[in-house]
Amino acid sequence: MQKYRPRIADKILSEKLDAMGAILIEGAKYCGKTTLCKQQAKSAIFMTDPDTLNQNLIMAQMNISRLLKGDTPRLIDEWQIAPRLWDAVRNEVDKRDEDGQFMLTGSAVPPDKDEIFHSGAGRIGWLKLRTMSLWESEDSSGEVSINGLFNGEIPDGENKIDIDRLAFLICRGGWPKSLDKKTDTAALIQVQEYYEAVVNSDISRVDNTSRNPELAKRIMRSYSRLQGSQASVGTILADIQNNGEGSMNENTIYSYINALKKIFVIEDSLAWNPNLRSKTAIRSSDTRYFSDPSIATAAMGLGPNDLINDLNTFGLFFEALCIRDLRVYADALGGKVYHYRDASGLECDAVIHLRNGNYGLIEIKLGGDKLIEEGAESLKKLESKIDSDKMKKTSFKMVLTGVGQYAYSRPDGVFVVPIGTLKD
Repeated sequence: MQKYRPRIADKILSEKLDAMGAILIEGAKYCGKTTLCKQQAKSAIFMTDPDTLNQNLIMAQMNISRLLKGDTPRLIDEWQIAPRLWDAVRNEVDKRDEDGQFMLTGSAVPPDKDEIFHSGAGRIGWLKLRTMSLWESEDSSGEVSINGLFNGEIPDGENKIDIDRLAFLICRGGWPKSLDKKTDTAALIQVQEYYEAVVNSDISRVDNTSRNPELAKRIMRSYSRLQGSQASVGTILADIQNNGEGSMNENTIYSYINALKKIFVIEDSLAWNPNLRSKTAIRSSDTRYFSDPSIATAAMGLGPNDLINDLNTFGLFFEALCIRDLRVYADALGGKVYHYRDASGLECDAVIHLRNGNYGLIEIKLGGDKLIEEGAESLKKLESKIDSDKMKKTSFKMVLTGVGQYAYSRPDGVFVVPIGTLKD
């Protein structure tokens, strides 16, 4: 049996159960939602269990309250196949008037929202579960804490991840079931099979719309090539047409992208809008990312050696891994991860912004003195544009690297931190 690795979301889920009557846990298939909830559940019903599937669906229509009976917190797994459960849970929470009653897991947005009449506001909370960060998968030493940086700590740690291992970690991804595979090859095969399931089944099942698997593959390959950019749907369409597919339009692209978002395969990064001293226009387009970097490598058919042999591509996929980890760590702090780009061309790969107004600026570089210097200069330039009379001063500026032995603070105050030393 696979051992359970503690996750940052364990504490978040516990805190939310103390505050709300029910919690909806969403995320991509195989990211560990059910296993997470089973650690705290006192009873459970698995809606898609083949032995009870038909019975569960009938009960959802004829006697839905029966599905809610059991010790609490009660886990209702893959609730979205019977959307009426949403209002039933909300109503039961009202009647019981107690917190921590239900956990609902789902790997897709319900296709039929006509059966849902209440938002769940005040009764049902949300938790987005992501694939595992390097700290959770025990690949990072965790000597540098994001929370610590926000509280004025100076980074100090040693990176144990070399470039070969980093390439593998990008391609393996943060899927819990891939961590204990007997071989690296087995772990990579699992990611490829996940990708095949997405394009051949999940992208159509999410809203009961038949979609072409080959077209889904082309769109995902284009998304992979364009990740980390603010590419428009028109740009994605042009990229696909340039690579041999001419019979489609932007509406088709939108349809496929929205389906991928509904099954949590795609998670773009929103633009950050600080108060600036200048009148520089801020570009508000989303930055393209998959929810896990391994999805992109699988879509392009790349393995660790391919990344090592093409460092430019390696850098793009490394950025995607860092964004995933930063999102996990920001969740623990109640924060969000954004990107910044303005009309002058100044960019910042990631901004962690907390609810209390504190924020940290982060540039992501694979490594090397020249790239680190470029990242540091970019961070300082952005900081100089921010109007500190209208918002708080920057909590920290960090160049997040892939290779490099140590985490340290430069004389100019910019932190250099390898991803292999980072945690929440």
